[in-house]
Amino acid sequence: MRRLGVTVEPGVSWGLEATPDVFWPELITVEKHAIVGYDATLLCHEFLQDEYRTGEIVVGERAMIGAGAIVLPGVEIGADASVAANSLVTRDVEPGTTVAGVPARKMGGGSRNECES
Repeated sequence: MRRLGVTVEPGVSWGLEATPDVFWPELITVEKHAIVGYDATLLCHEFLQDEYRTGEIVVGERAMIGAGAIVLPGVEIGADASVAANSLVTRDVEPGTTVAGVPARKMGGGSRNECES
């Protein structure tokens, strides 16, 4: 990843088939001991109807991105945060938070019954 231009700090785990942005890999920073899961995609650009946007992605220390997740441009995933598998991350993820879904939203910290309703 470093040869492509991605900033990768010590202790990072990069999963098989995980893909950094092909046009702007230098806009990606993965901090110490973070995990990027199998087949995750980190996109630093978007082609839109009327514009082309780029944005940095920062994956904080000890953060985890699950298998198949997609992270869009300009997103920061905070330290110790977790992104569930197959989630679409469109906004920053606060440190220590777990997000899931399309689009990814904060998971509740309540009891099991609260999550089922």
